[in-house]
Amino acid sequence: MLKHLLLIQLAFVAIHGASLRDSIVFDEPSGQWLRDPRIILDDAAGVPPALRLNPVGYHHYDEMTAYLRAVHAAYPQLTSLYSIGQSVQGRELWVLLISTTPSEKTLLKPEVKYVGNIHGNEPVGRELLLRLIQHLLVNYPQDDYVRSLMETTNIHIMPSMNPDGFEVSREGDCGGVQGRYNANGKDLNRNFPDLFKGGKNNGDAQPEANAISRWMSQRQFVLSAAFHGGALVASYPFDNKEVTLNLPHLGAGRYQPSLTPDDDTFRHLATMYSFNHRKMHSAGACFPGDTVFPNGTTNGAAWYYLAGGMQDFNYVWNGAMELTLEVGCCKYPKGETLPEYWQDNKQAMLKYLNEAHRGVRGQVFDSQNNPVPNASIRIKGRSFGSKTTPLGEFWRILMPGVYILQVEADGFLPFEQTFQVEEGLPTLVNVSLRRGNDKTNTFNDRIPLPQLVQPPRRTSIFSSLSNFFGGLGRAK
Repeated sequence: MLKHLLLIQLAFVAIHGASLRDSIVFDEPSGQWLRDPRIILDDAAGVPPALRLNPVGYHHYDEMTAYLRAVHAAYPQLTSLYSIGQSVQGRELWVLLISTTPSEKTLLKPEVKYVGNIHGNEPVGRELLLRLIQHLLVNYPQDDYVRSLMETTNIHIMPSMNPDGFEVSREGDCGGVQGRYNANGKDLNRNFPDLFKGGKNNGDAQPEANAISRWMSQRQFVLSAAFHGGALVASYPFDNKEVTLNLPHLGAGRYQPSLTPDDDTFRHLATMYSFNHRKMHSAGACFPGDTVFPNGTTNGAAWYYLAGGMQDFNYVWNGAMELTLEVGCCKYPKGETLPEYWQDNKQAMLKYLNEAHRGVRGQVFDSQNNPVPNASIRIKGRSFGSKTTPLGEFWRILMPGVYILQVEADGFLPFEQTFQVEEGLPTLVNVSLRRGNDKTNTFNDRIPLPQLVQPPRRTSIFSSLSNFFGGLGRAK
């Protein structure tokens, strides 16, 4: 393996020069990505003290913080603990990075993220992510799949996006709204820029949503999922749709799908999670009269319209493929049920992370073999793309097929290249741009820029009532 990595390094330097050699760790995966993995589903019997969790209880902010700090202190070579900002009440928005190279930049190693507890009264995802941390680190020495995943992927785990809301939520409350919103009374999954509103924020931008936006601008995430409760389904973009009347509830059967240009990929991701979950793919209605989701998946808008959602924001403005994972009919179930939730989701959570290696990846260079940052990357016929990293890297999750890569950057001529994606094989495409006209938007549609900050405004009585009634019994 070491000899193989050395040959890759030498070949790369020979082709692209030595300018990147001293700042990058090269970590190329093997020829096939992790297809049909052998996953150890039974947790190791001997859990080190730093990784021990209350198996039948929730972890409040102080306990969660102490746990994350203890994990990082015990595994500094495999983790990095950082905060992306603070909540309204000053609680840190913690993220634990799990990787074999947590403090190094590894070339073409994709960034993936899991975010839990967006609604404070939906904390099952929070606990699932703490258990995932435990599972990855305990099983790293003996589980080939976990070890390969950590060697080839940067896994960012954010257990709680809404720590303030969680602290005032009530255990056992399956359908209420207490704790759903942040400390300003705002729904964080309605607070992001919305494509169908011209890129404007849906309401006053909140510190938690702004922290996510900054985080996304600092890292090129490839794959993501957000955990919710109140239903059992994997939902995919778009959540909103251009409609004449967009009220919170129009009644069952009146909503229409709002499909992205990447609908094939999103359907695959949702189905992959659902069928690796023990119950999601075959679940019926949570409660009498509720929606039944065939195969445990749904387009978000086909379920009901939602403006300002996080998964649409991830996809439209950051090129990250994100699902909304509703992991249980009860929003805040009793703690003794958490082991069952973990067993239900464990295999799906592990296999979903590996989907970041599906599709195409590569680098963009100029004629002098220098990486081109901030170049626009798009697949022809698919309106939404991404930007290259400071090292010129890009990734795009795609299903098997033939595609045309389109690249443009300020000061360079537009570039197109045909490539093929095969099942189980990563496709590498490196691009060399030629200097030319400083013309932009040759390929890309003019997507409105998101407005991340808005001046505060008074909340109307109507919007306050809409927030309250809109949260009753609703997921997402």
